[in-house]
Amino acid sequence: MSQSLPKQSFAAIVLAAGEGTRMRSALPKVLHEVAGRPMIHHVLAALEPLSPSAIVAVLSPSMQAVAKAITPTLDDPKGPFGSVSVAIQQEPKGTGDAVKAAKSVLGRILILAPDITDIIILFGDAPLLQSATIARLLAARRESGAAIALAGMRPADPAPYGRFVLDKGGTVARIVETKDANPEELKITLCNGGIMAVAAQHLFELVDRLENINAKREFYLTDIVGIARSRDLASTYIELPAEEVLGVNTRAELAQAEALMQDRLRHQAMEAGATLIAPETVFFSADTRLGRDVVVEPNVVFGPDVSIADNVRIRSFSHLDGATIAEGAIVGPYARLRPGAVLERDVHVGNFVEVKATRLGAGAKANHLTYLGDAEIGPGTNIGAGTITCNYDGFNKHRTVIGARAFIGSDTSLVAPVTVGDDAYVATGSVITSDVPADALSIARGRQVDKPGRAAELRERFRGMKK
Repeated sequence: MSQSLPKQSFAAIVLAAGEGTRMRSALPKVLHEVAGRPMIHHVLAALEPLSPSAIVAVLSPSMQAVAKAITPTLDDPKGPFGSVSVAIQQEPKGTGDAVKAAKSVLGRILILAPDITDIIILFGDAPLLQSATIARLLAARRESGAAIALAGMRPADPAPYGRFVLDKGGTVARIVETKDANPEELKITLCNGGIMAVAAQHLFELVDRLENINAKREFYLTDIVGIARSRDLASTYIELPAEEVLGVNTRAELAQAEALMQDRLRHQAMEAGATLIAPETVFFSADTRLGRDVVVEPNVVFGPDVSIADNVRIRSFSHLDGATIAEGAIVGPYARLRPGAVLERDVHVGNFVEVKATRLGAGAKANHLTYLGDAEIGPGTNIGAGTITCNYDGFNKHRTVIGARAFIGSDTSLVAPVTVGDDAYVATGSVITSDVPADALSIARGRQVDKPGRAAELRERFRGMKK
């Protein structure tokens, strides 16, 4: 479905004040990650393509870490998702009270932006929500003329969820929470998916009428449906796949969301032209980018910020984070690419090679048992097995620069800062502590000394000691 919307603007309220006590974690629930990204970032990323006029996140007073993760800072004045404002819910009095808390911020925005016709209300722990779903819900509200459009679902186990009570015309008369439902209402399988779109002109007047006369003594946002009906305002709904709108409240549900997200990302990768030989063994981050005709062998993990061009092969048991890989490169098996690794065209990085903050020029090779950190490797250079760039002196990091078409022999240690010139040849087993000129042969190792017959003497001595 197209994500295009009518010209009216909309704003969003993201409810994220829940402490997530069932997660048993010091980390706020919405900062727990799915596919390498905090759950609340998934929700904000789903909103981003639809260009909301304003986003207000409702947090509890103790959630400074969440505020820092979603709002502009001095280092990032635009913020990770544009301008996100924060409102504070002082006490946990329910979802309706959380939306009331948003009024302190959003109310002023609505006065200054009368073109905002809709408020979309979402939860910060719904990482599987997609942009097209939000667009569909907004379109349903606008096209129906209803005051409220709700997301319905039919989960396998409806027990924990509020139920949609429909009237004879098929519209939603009210939503009843599980703890307040009677036996007949508990038989209803159409459940509340949590998100809703509300006409901006009605939202806060409906929320202001909420009462906490219920089993939990909370202000339920869902009660605005019944309040709207009492004022002759209609509520409509669309039915969505349950897994897309389910929230995460426990570690088990977090694992379930991760599994569903990975299935989605694998499918998207294959649809875009990548081959996953054993898809169920490959794990992506939300922002992994694969080109066409990329082949990913079994048991590969992609951390955040990995970009791979066309015709690349990632061999088994490789782990990539923050890496950029150009066309035709081969990585692994058992390779580790860390942030700042840049592999240009046709580079080979082989088994048990670790690359960090290093650029390998076109056609360079490091095929075995090597650490390359804080380095620049020229085009066509060959890095022998066991090579190490000694980049850390215990206090600071230093860079190694190796020119084009150089040969670095096996078991070489390059003690940075150091430069090896174009076409230079470094002999096997060298410890390079000074710059190597272009076209030079550098040998930096102790001279071999042979002592004839000494081995036999040592054996006799040790035999005597054992007696």
